[in-house]
Amino acid sequence: MTDQTATPRNFSASVPLKGRIAIPGDKSISHRSLMLSALAVGESRVTGLLEGHDVLATAAALHAMGVQIEKRPAADGGGGRAMGATIERQDDGEWVIHGVGVGGLLQPREALDMGNSGTSTRLLMGLVASHPITTTFIGDASLSGRPMGRVIDPLSQMGADISASPGGRLPLIVRGLAPAIPLSYRLPVASAQVKSAILLAGLNTPGITEVIEPVPTRDHSERMLRGFGAELTVDTDGDGTRHIRIVGEAELKPQTITVPGDPSSAAFFIVAALLVPGSDVTIANVGLNPTRAGLVEILQQMGGDIELLAAREVGGEPVADLRVRHSALKGIAVDPAVAPSMIDEFPILFVAAALAEGRTVTTGLDELRVKESDRIAVMATGLQAIGARIEETEDGLIIDGTGGDPLPGGATIAGHLDHRICMSFAVAGLASKAPVTIDDIAPVATSFPNFEELLAGLQQ
Repeated sequence: MTDQTATPRNFSASVPLKGRIAIPGDKSISHRSLMLSALAVGESRVTGLLEGHDVLATAAALHAMGVQIEKRPAADGGGGRAMGATIERQDDGEWVIHGVGVGGLLQPREALDMGNSGTSTRLLMGLVASHPITTTFIGDASLSGRPMGRVIDPLSQMGADISASPGGRLPLIVRGLAPAIPLSYRLPVASAQVKSAILLAGLNTPGITEVIEPVPTRDHSERMLRGFGAELTVDTDGDGTRHIRIVGEAELKPQTITVPGDPSSAAFFIVAALLVPGSDVTIANVGLNPTRAGLVEILQQMGGDIELLAAREVGGEPVADLRVRHSALKGIAVDPAVAPSMIDEFPILFVAAALAEGRTVTTGLDELRVKESDRIAVMATGLQAIGARIEETEDGLIIDGTGGDPLPGGATIAGHLDHRICMSFAVAGLASKAPVTIDDIAPVATSFPNFEELLAGLQQ
């Protein structure tokens, strides 16, 4: 699913960024809205869906298992077929999903190609684990290098028979069990994907399936499962440990969903506006779920001028417009407890820290080493190449910032097919004396297809 033709791109010192933008829909919510709509009986409608490669991989997989998905995008006069689903060209931008009901997924005729999407893979493994079907998962080279053991272990305890490649990697085969075995599982590491995979498997498992979460992670699955009518409870111990219980076999009701803007995508423009002198940018409709808003909190602690406007709730998720103005940032020691609420945003935080005054210390980021790339090592190497002062540790980076002076720049960065690495160094290029070249910008389409277009619009 990933374009194999490299598309290098230069990013140079920028004029002030000015204007108002709307970012694509939240990737996590987009994945879950498709999956739960697929398991509801009847017609669900989703607007604001992120149409990046990762979410399209989820849609294609669900279609392969018998779910009818129609896209009704902004009219362009065309028509045709995508992902095996009929496309109706209308002007309302909706996705319409005709769900098959919990337990109604069909045996796919071919392997499910997940491209580069770890979220699609792990959540769909949970979804099929409690269905009486056999499903093969494949992906690109990057995804095939990522370990799936943390999902395989609990799903196997629920009765699924999972055959993986060496190291618990793709390609792998999931032979689901129905009825599956209810489970009480304590997460060994903080992972919303593992939690969600177990809860999705629990939908078609008789009895109560429980996930014990010592460290809270993003709670989109819990919010959305309740919204679709699942019987789900969350109890919190005195030490903050969460007990999330779901009752199967569930009957989900179709919903109309509006997906808020993705805070992980907003992060790049937040940092760009903070770093480029004279910038004043408003980012509309940003999801600010407290389990996802860590970056905004940390940047404000560093002195970032980030104002929340028109705070509201959309579809059970807190949302606001963010006005961001150029700011002199100061280095801080980032509390490792905040990591789960901004794990995907650390690469761009490293860029912000590289231009702050003083030292920024990050710890507790082991999870970053098993993302699309080893994001600790790749960011350290890349930032050093463009003149930043970086010390890599086992679980984070120590960064001595420039005090606001531009970075030297002038290097070509290996993006390792990782969308967040590519966009982080694109932003770094805006605050560098010499251009920063990304060896391949194509992976950005994974989560942010119009990233360059929005950036160009703010530079007018």
